Amino acid sequence: MTGAQRRQQLLDVGREVFAQRGYDGTSIEELAARADVSKPVVYEHFGGKEGLYTVVVDREMQRLLDRFTSALAAGGSPRELLERAALVLFDYIEEDTDGFRVLSRDSPVAGPPDGYASLLGEVAHRVEHVLGAQFGARGHDPALAGLYSQALVGMVALVGQWWLERRSPSREEVAAHLVDLAYNGLAHLQPPAGRRPGGSRRGPVPSVRGAGRTGSSDGAG
Repeated sequence: MTGAQRRQQLLDVGREVFAQRGYDGTSIEELAARADVSKPVVYEHFGGKEGLYTVVVDREMQRLLDRFTSALAAGGSPRELLERAALVLFDYIEEDTDGFRVLSRDSPVAGPPDGYASLLGEVAHRVEHVLGAQFGARGHDPALAGLYSQALVGMVALVGQWWLERRSPSREEVAAHLVDLAYNGLAHLQPPAGRRPGGSRRGPVPSVRGAGRTGSSDGAG
């Protein structure tokens, strides 16, 4: 193999082994054995297990981010964009299961900090632009779009991990259900009762115990 071919082979082997065993459960000996090379070859290309893991994670993050970028750049209604973005993750889980397993595992202390969380944060930032325009058009505070985009992306990511082990219902159906839940809620979004724009309440916070029994005026109507 050429140096580039060997590097690509080690990346593919690393992706598979890290997905199966996780970072802590993977040894440099196993990586070398799976690739049918000596340990010095792994060190030569990546400096060790940490270096290989970092490149594997970075490559998977970029692949998934490129998919999200293409999905959101295609245009469409806000609902279509949200459903397309949700479907991107489920497509990735089904087609690149090893990559998703690597991304969704805990990163080692010495590895890229919060790699998966950073990726989801970037996706949420892009969804925020979609929601922000809608919030402004509907008279809601666009500054809250960031909060709702984090909630939406977090919901999809958790359901994606759940779906990984079940693969049922279909990815299209799951994406549609998630967007129905999210979009119907956003369509009926109301300013929190009794709150000023700055976030402070008018008057004292009602008793949770009392509100649960009697149904306070904050939630009535």
